[in-house]
Amino acid sequence: MDRSMGKKCKHRILMVSDFFYPNFGGVESHIYYLSQCLLKLGHKVVVLTHSYGNRSGVRYMTNGLKVYYVPWKPLFMQSVLPTFSGTLPIMRTIFVREKISLVHGHQAFSTFCHEALMHARTMGYKVVFTDHSLYGFADVGSIHMNKVLQFTLADATKAICVSHTSKENTVLRSGIPAEKVYVVPNAVDTAMFKPAPERLSRDQIVIVVISRLVYRKGADLLVEVIPEVCRLHPNVRFIVGGDGPKRVRLEEMREKHSLQDRVEMLGAVPHSQVLPDDMIVLAEPDPRVMVQAVGKAITMLPNIDPQVMHLRMKRLYSWHDVAKRTERVYERALKCADQNLLERLSRYLACGAWAGKLFCLVMIINHLFWCLLKLWQPDEEIEEAPDVQLSHQLDYISE
Repeated sequence: MDRSMGKKCKHRILMVSDFFYPNFGGVESHIYYLSQCLLKLGHKVVVLTHSYGNRSGVRYMTNGLKVYYVPWKPLFMQSVLPTFSGTLPIMRTIFVREKISLVHGHQAFSTFCHEALMHARTMGYKVVFTDHSLYGFADVGSIHMNKVLQFTLADATKAICVSHTSKENTVLRSGIPAEKVYVVPNAVDTAMFKPAPERLSRDQIVIVVISRLVYRKGADLLVEVIPEVCRLHPNVRFIVGGDGPKRVRLEEMREKHSLQDRVEMLGAVPHSQVLPDDMIVLAEPDPRVMVQAVGKAITMLPNIDPQVMHLRMKRLYSWHDVAKRTERVYERALKCADQNLLERLSRYLACGAWAGKLFCLVMIINHLFWCLLKLWQPDEEIEEAPDVQLSHQLDYISE
């Protein structure tokens, strides 16, 4: 029998991104695991994303996580076509229907994220943005993306980055005040990845690479690093998991150097973190330096106990800890003072001589459109969704 969650909810959070299951990636996993842990803390969590193939409408995932797959088709790299105010009607309906108190957007490349945060601020909601990646400053794509990010974060309540380096990068790219940005790292599901019960033989060393095979992730470096490591260390083989436009170059490298028996390409796989110095070897993005770093890591292997390292990882990176730290950011965001349209427009004007005026125009049009929507269909006429939770899941959430 189903029972209402009632007053158990602390906050009503809407996670928004173009990137979510059934697509696989770091952002998708982050949203899913964070949502699950926030549910366990007693919050109401809803996810908003675009449709994937035939997956459209409302779906429920583990522990009653509600997902809206809006019938918007992706245009490029799983991001939908920017519409500015085109998504306002359906997003407004979801905000009101789910009685949302805070909107949390993920990833700078997500069109849905930017538009949801814009609409949420127009409607007076507090918003939090999480930046998951590092971006440059010089190429055309980065310049464009940084300007979009500047627009979104000009009026964001709070922001989260997954590392201190990421925070510096986001502050420089967007101009958001550093005191509004918090660092909350990613985590690892240590229940899914466990070392073998018995210590493996050192006769063969397997190096695993899990990443989207794109330029931004350094896939081009692997083309030069892998053959040299294989030449220097005959007992090493590679397993490369992931897919992307650079996979072709890796396949060509494997054929050119006849490494088919030493380099295994897994393709796309369901799905990573900064570690203490004794658990990681860092290297400059240079093939020669990376080959030396791999050699250093290989010499460290005899002194590493996989079981001990696993237990350390389990203590260092926990999704429950990430959820509690994110919860504190929510608390601070919700305590921020409300601002009227004129106060908010002043922030956009500071974004540049021409861009500032353009941003103000976009927000004014969006505000007027919102006012028209309220006249056409007042909030009171939008049916509220009941907070229903399966009885066997209530115990899990209240633990």
